[in-house]
Amino acid sequence: MDVRFARARDGVTLGYQMFGQGPPLVWMPSLSNIVAQWRIPALRAAYEGLARSLTVILYDGRGTGASDRRIDLGDLGLDAHLRDLHAVLDDAGLHRVSLLGYYHSVPTALAFAARNPGRVDRLVLFGGTARLREAMLPAQTQALLSLVDQDWGLFADAAATAWLGWDAASSGRWTAESFRTATSAPIAKAWFEAARDIDVTGELAVVRAPALVLPRQGEQRIPAETTRRLAETLPDGRFVELPGATPTLFIENQDADVRLVTGFVATGSTGAAGGSAPCRLTPRETEVLGLLASGDSNAEIARRLGIAVHTVERHLSSIYRKLGARGRSDAVRLMLDFRHPR
Repeated sequence: MDVRFARARDGVTLGYQMFGQGPPLVWMPSLSNIVAQWRIPALRAAYEGLARSLTVILYDGRGTGASDRRIDLGDLGLDAHLRDLHAVLDDAGLHRVSLLGYYHSVPTALAFAARNPGRVDRLVLFGGTARLREAMLPAQTQALLSLVDQDWGLFADAAATAWLGWDAASSGRWTAESFRTATSAPIAKAWFEAARDIDVTGELAVVRAPALVLPRQGEQRIPAETTRRLAETLPDGRFVELPGATPTLFIENQDADVRLVTGFVATGSTGAAGGSAPCRLTPRETEVLGLLASGDSNAEIARRLGIAVHTVERHLSSIYRKLGARGRSDAVRLMLDFRHPR
């Protein structure tokens, strides 16, 4: 895949790729290497799957991959990331797009949508938060980040396998190589240090683009409740918890992930089928949803059913995911629509 080059207002050169057909989706970067990522079988299949229905734009942020990797790049905070995105869009001749924010790039996607409402159709947000410090708090993440200074190669291996769960031999090997060649340890350290200060919570109220907020990770990464709060805070946010344990998108249940994202970007649909969704609930989930509709708290539901509160929370996460609901009130609304269609 050919690499094009854009130039940001401060002179930094950005490498990017554009391919496929259909509504444009910009997959925004963290520590990326768009050339090396094509060697990862699962990612290549994901790119090809998305490109069947969408025009996909990939780019490397400043300091990474095919972009300018000078050690003296200066600011690596939010404003720098926004300059990179503006440069790529302008060079590609794209005025209005959808954005896929992935982990580190979630706040940048939110800030761009808040500040440029006429340029963003929809947002897909995976694995991130509005305040990046929250995303870096889990102990496993802290342990991983401590390796950046100590052993860059070990960091790359651990990020690919232990943290992101790429345990398949070919995918894990190529993913680690992609991390290793994405940038240098000093630039990565500067990225992560700047990330701690990125906080766009004050801009969420003015984000008008519909946002699909997707978690697929356990408590050792970013708790689902954290991403659910993000969806509930956004004016038009929708929370869909993806099944599975691997904290990646388009890898576990790849076909379903591709369908979900392409459907949302193309039509705004989350694939949560209003009329039939409650039929997919288990009997216990139906009980929990009924008590929720009666106004019971999690503790009251647990007491009535004789189960632990954390079990109620687990049932609710599953209910929200199956219904495509943004939270408690949305789940109840969807249930009532099903029982009493207009």
